[in-house]
Amino acid sequence: MTKKIKNQSLTKARDAKQDEFYTQLSDIERELKHYKKYFKGKVVYCNCDDPRVSNFFFYFSYNFEKLGLKKLITTCYKNQSRDLFSRNDSEQAIYLEYSGDNHKTGIPDPEKIGIKHLTGDGDFRSAESVALLKQADIVVTNPPFSLFREYVGQIIEHDKKFVIVGNQNAISYKEIFNLIIESKIWLGNKSGDMEFKVPDYYEARETRYWVDVDGQKWRSMGNACWYTNLDIAKRHEEIILYKGYSPEDYPTYANYDAIEVGKTSDIPKDYDGAMGVPVTFLDKYNPNQFEIIGSSTMLAKPMSEVAKKGTYSQGTQRFYLANGDGTYRRLYDRIVIKNRKAKG
Repeated sequence: MTKKIKNQSLTKARDAKQDEFYTQLSDIERELKHYKKYFKGKVVYCNCDDPRVSNFFFYFSYNFEKLGLKKLITTCYKNQSRDLFSRNDSEQAIYLEYSGDNHKTGIPDPEKIGIKHLTGDGDFRSAESVALLKQADIVVTNPPFSLFREYVGQIIEHDKKFVIVGNQNAISYKEIFNLIIESKIWLGNKSGDMEFKVPDYYEARETRYWVDVDGQKWRSMGNACWYTNLDIAKRHEEIILYKGYSPEDYPTYANYDAIEVGKTSDIPKDYDGAMGVPVTFLDKYNPNQFEIIGSSTMLAKPMSEVAKKGTYSQGTQRFYLANGDGTYRRLYDRIVIKNRKAKG
């Protein structure tokens, strides 16, 4: 192994340690109340969750009869000890299958239900975990953000319904954005700030990290959201548009034929051409009202082909607006849409 490859492996290992976020029960309850009708008679699989400490297990086991579940399956990764945050230092992991209150206690206890040992490490990509996935109807969990592309790819490949937590930045991943265009995945009800418990070995950062009175470390993520492929009422709500189009208010990009719309609320009601809107537009996206064409990373012409030679390098593709003095202003990533119901 070369030194470069070894360093890359160490970097991945370091980053993986910053990838464990413990979802609060209140956030789970707030989101899943919108999907209750889908759970009746279904097998739910939480494949990134230790049932002994997971709030996903807690929610589904305590609401098992109320939701009318058929079965609940949970698995964890490289852990056998009952810890909120696993050190992932075991080559074996555990799982649990719950089919209702067999002990008639009213309090689902993982130990009484029966913790089972996997022969492997419980990685969601392992043969054992995939075999359990095949039994499931709906997958609900908070998967590792660093493996989000691969995780989503797997559940799409196996044609499973899902409700999962993710980073909003994942929208810009080519694999995820293509699924959004194809209406195979969309945002759930909650987007924006979410607070997660994190392990004590996480490095403190300048913002969004704090320690409570009990010494528990927390991280707040302002761009966390839920992703799903289960239909929800929010997806059919139309954005009320009130502004009219004018060239002065909506300039055209220098490197793509579309107008700039800086806020979702500013989408003109009477423009039927291509428009660039912020990524946060997806939180209000109604596929019957708008068509998604692509994103700036997919559609923008390199500025090296537009501006004065030598002024701009290739770089990451983004949309630019002319400043009027021969220079250009680079914008954040944009989603390009068309209004299906534009009124002239």
